[in-house]
Amino acid sequence: MNKEQEKRVYDVLAELNIPYTRYEHEAVFTIEEADKLDIDIKGEHCKNLFIRNRKGNTHYLLVIQEWKKVDLKKLADQIESTSLSFASEERLNKYLGLTPGSVTPFGLINDEEKEVQVLLDKDITNLGNISFHPNVNTATITISYNDFEKFLQWCGNKVSHVNI
Repeated sequence: MNKEQEKRVYDVLAELNIPYTRYEHEAVFTIEEADKLDIDIKGEHCKNLFIRNRKGNTHYLLVIQEWKKVDLKKLADQIESTSLSFASEERLNKYLGLTPGSVTPFGLINDEEKEVQVLLDKDITNLGNISFHPNVNTATITISYNDFEKFLQWCGNKVSHVNI
C-alpha cells in the first residue's frame, strides 16, 4: 500500500466536504495491536472483515465495533447467503485494492464495478464518530457516522444493515 492510496481517501473526503481527524502511528495489523498504541484516538474503532460466499461470486465488507465477535454461520443465515468465509489476500487486493492489515471501507474507492456489498452492524449507526484506516495501516482517521453514510452513498455499493 502506498501514500497515493491514502491521498485518494483524503481527496474524496475533501470533495464530499467531510472533515476528519488524522492520527499517524506505527503499522498495525490487528485491532489488538491498534489498542496498544499510545494514542487517544477519538471515536469508536471499527473492525472491518472482508468475506465471501462459498462460491466466491459474492463479496462482503462487514463493518462492526472492534469488540464484537462474528458468527459467520449466523450471518450467512441472516443475509440469506451460502456459507461465508474470509476472502483471500488476492481477492482483497483485486476487489478493494488493499492488503491485510489495512482493510477499511475506504477501499471501496477502488471497487469501480461496485462488486463488494457492505454489511453494517446496526449498532454502529448510533455512534457519533468512528475510526478507520485510510487505506494504509500507518494512520487512522476519525469521521462522524453521518459523514460515513455520505461517503458510502458516494461509493454506490449496496449497503445492508445486520445484527451482530
